[in-house]
This record gives sequence, C-alpha cells and structure tokens, in this order.
Amino acid sequence: MLRLRFAALLQRLLLLLLIAGVPAAALRADTGSPEAPVRIPSVSIPDPIASLLSEGRALEESGRWDQVLLLYEQALRDYPGNRVLSDRLDLARMHHSLDRRYADASFTSGLSNLDARAADQLYGEVLQIINSRYVVKPSWSKLVTRGTMALDVALADGAFCRHHLPNVPRRQIDPVRNEIYQIAAAQPINTCFDAQRAAANVVAHVHQRLGLRESAATLEYVAGATGGLDDYSAYLTGAQLRDVYSQIDGNFVGLGVELKADEGALLIVHVIPGSPAQRAGLVSSDRIVAVDGQATAGVSTTAAASLLQGEVDSTVQLTIVKHDARRYTVAVRRQHVEVPSVEGARIIDATKGIAYAKLPSFQKTTSRDLENTLWKLNEQGMQSLVLDLRGNPGGLLTAAVEVADKFIENGAIVSTKGRSPDEQFNYLAHEAGTWRVPLVVLIDGDSASASEIFAAAIHDHHRGTVVGTRSYGKGSVQGIFQLSHAGAGVRLTTAKFFSPDGHPISKVGIQPDIDVRHAARLTPSQTSALPEVDEILNRGVMAASRQLASR
Repeated sequence: MLRLRFAALLQRLLLLLLIAGVPAAALRADTGSPEAPVRIPSVSIPDPIASLLSEGRALEESGRWDQVLLLYEQALRDYPGNRVLSDRLDLARMHHSLDRRYADASFTSGLSNLDARAADQLYGEVLQIINSRYVVKPSWSKLVTRGTMALDVALADGAFCRHHLPNVPRRQIDPVRNEIYQIAAAQPINTCFDAQRAAANVVAHVHQRLGLRESAATLEYVAGATGGLDDYSAYLTGAQLRDVYSQIDGNFVGLGVELKADEGALLIVHVIPGSPAQRAGLVSSDRIVAVDGQATAGVSTTAAASLLQGEVDSTVQLTIVKHDARRYTVAVRRQHVEVPSVEGARIIDATKGIAYAKLPSFQKTTSRDLENTLWKLNEQGMQSLVLDLRGNPGGLLTAAVEVADKFIENGAIVSTKGRSPDEQFNYLAHEAGTWRVPLVVLIDGDSASASEIFAAAIHDHHRGTVVGTRSYGKGSVQGIFQLSHAGAGVRLTTAKFFSPDGHPISKVGIQPDIDVRHAARLTPSQTSALPEVDEILNRGVMAASRQLASR
C-alpha cells in the first residue's frame, strides 16, 4: 500500500468552493509564459495572508503543487472563508490534478486509446451522473467555466504542451487561452446538454487552432467539472479507481507506507504492521530521498511517489535518511499488503482493566475485526475501552454505522440527506449485540467522515467521552461511479450526513468533551512505545478512570 496523506485527506483529498463569479483572469496564469505566476484579485489583503500568499507563490513557481495544497488548506482552516485563499487553493487543485493524471500510466494509456467521440460521450456521461446524483442542483455554467479554466491551466503547463503540442510555439498558444473563455461564454448554459455543447465548441476551436487532440482537451473538462463541484468530488483515473476499491477492501500492492512531502523528500509517517516496509526495517520518521537512484528532490511528491508503485513481487531500491542523519540504501519488494482494521489492541492499565484499540480507517472488515478484538480484550480483563480514531480519514459509512451499533443500544446513529430519494436515509441502532463497556473516543483534526459519524453518535447519545481536538469537519457522503470509457470513474458527493441530534458535521466537525489543545498526534509506533508522552491518550485514560470510579 502507498498512501499520500494530505491535509485535505486525500483522498485529501475537500466544502463547495465553486468558482462563482470569479473573473477568468483572476485564476489564470499570465499569458507571457507557461510558468508565469497566477494573478491575485485586486483586493485588500491582511499582512498574515499576504505572507502566506508570498510563500505560496514561491512554491507555485517551483511547481510544488502538493505543498501548495497543504499550505492553502491549512491557511483556510486558520482564515475560513477568505476568498483569495480559496481561489488560490482551487487553482492549485487544478495544477495538482493535472500533474497527478499525467504521472499516471493508466490515464495516459487510456487517453491514447480514446477518440474524440468517446471522450465527448465520457463527458456527457459524467454530466448526467452529476445531474441525477449530485447532492445539490449544480450550476452548469460554473462547471463549464471551471472546465475551461482547467483547459487553460493545461495549455499554460509546459509538460502538457511538450506532450501534446511539441512543435507549437508559445506565442501561438497564448491567444487561444484567451479565446476559449469567449467561446465558452458565447451561449447560455442552463442544462447539462448546454454544458456538453459549450465544451465541444471550445474543444473543436482548440483543435482547429493548435491541433490539440480533442480527447485530451475534453478530459480537462471532465476533470475540471468534477473537481469543481466540491472538495471531495473528483475524476478518478483507472489506477485511482482501483486504489479506492483497494482501500475499501483493505488490500493493496505496494510497500505498506503512508507518506507526506518533506522538503524534497518523502517522509514516512506510518508503516503498516506486517508490511514489506516493516520487514525491511523502515519506521516512521524515515525519509526517502531517492528511488532506484533517482533523487526525490527536484520532482513533485506525486511523481516521486509514483516511482514507488509497481507490479507485485517487483523490487525497488530506496535511499533512506534516518532521524540521526544516517544514510543507507535498502531493497524492498512490492507485495500484497493487508491493511489491518484494528491496530495496537492491548490492556494499557491492567489494574483498572483499561483497554486500548486504534481504528486506522473504516473498511469492509472493520466491524468483524473489532468484534473479535473486543472479545479478546474482554478475556484479558477489559473493564473500559479507549478507542483511538486520530488520523482516521473515514471510509465506508456502513462500517461506521456497524461499529457505532456495537456501543449504542437504540435510536439514530446518523441520517443522510441528498437530492436523490435513494440518499434520504436514517441509520438506527439495534440493541442485540451491544457492548456496554464504558467508552472513551480519541479524535483529532485528521479524524474525518466515517470517524466523525461514529464520534458524533457516541457524543449525542452520551454513550462515552470524546477526547482530543476538534475533528476535520467532513460532513458528506461520496458515491463511486465507474465510467464506460478509459477504465475511469468519478467520486461524487451524493449526500450530507447529520448527527443523531440533527447537527451538521460539514465545516463544523466534532468538538470533544475534553479538549486537549496543542497535543501533537503521534504515530501508532510512537504511542505504543512512549504512551506517557501522548497527552491525548493520557487524558483519555484519565477519563476512562473517572468513568470506572463513577460506576
């Protein structure tokens, strides 16, 4: 398994940032050069935000779009609703999406076999799915605008032009970048059919003026439209679609590490127990600085991470720098990795019978595996349970419901509300099989989606104590739809979810009962080795002790 962890949660990956009313020039690169910086709208900008924008500009100019995403996502958490930051984040997403797709062999291979007619059908199929299943009625004109902007970003990108327009000079491309906005806006766009026709007109114009393949231009409209709906909807390449299904099943081919960008290196933030990476001696805090002899510095994190991917039983050479600056090279064989549903289960206070278990995500096997774990902990004398959801980005809604049902006797667990009647549903608890052990739930800013469903249910039913920091605030449900061309798919927000008391989660999150501020989340290996330095876990154990004392 290889997972890149972003602040937006890959997946992160994330709140209705449709580009309503933004002038085209405000989110476009200057026409003088494909590497030119983006214009910022002419508004008064407070000094702290101006400093962030300056830092972001430097990252943009070096093409480090993954780090730009991290910067602007965190900035918007500190300055929510700031329009300039939102616009820059959206532009960064378009660049990042472009980089990821063209670094993905499944995308480039699918594109090479996709003719103009099939690409147009693919775009129409995506628009029809949005029309019938998206959580709110979309603005077709805004989706066309964002698709046009995505094509503009591509035409300004040196790598895209070298791939598709190797012999076309920049002076010929730049005027077309202005023309496509005029063509897209030449007719009213009120329906999905209007949107498809407008995109087709732009695609035909770019093909005529530059010779760009229609399918390449159309796929920018596909990616731009889906990525412009909200922070969670997206176009999925064939490989990304397979990864989504693998995450649900908890089975990957890879090394078994989670990574994040770290000053030109890939920082290992977690090693899956029993994985090839663990067997090779890799641990969290190790930094990968070269892959098969190619340095990770100077290339995007996406491109560097793609070097780690490969066929089962193939081998990759990693150059590792340890925390003490020791440097060495190790060969790691890519193999099937079973991602455990439950990690670190143990009795952490034998005197009081306080048990601990961590849920890294909610996948198909989570409910079954947790049930087995609870019985084992019960045999070891469990009197209270600390369930750790820190860093858990979510997963299957049904898995979260099944896990909550283990601790709540009756009543609502979560409700979902969408535009489609199929998305209007109330999930209820059942008394049979309920564990009545006192419960503490640990959360942090990376606990999202299904994690928040569980934590909200426990909180609203007063079933346990929630400890940590405010959760991420992802209050929406996504459906995965496979498309009929290119082996691709789309991830689409189909509903919003609400806590048992009817509270929305989106942009709000779950506020813990015990707020532990300034406590950094540690990796599972750190919490097992040094539990005394984990303040959130310590406060969770204290809460469990008080629960037992009050019985």
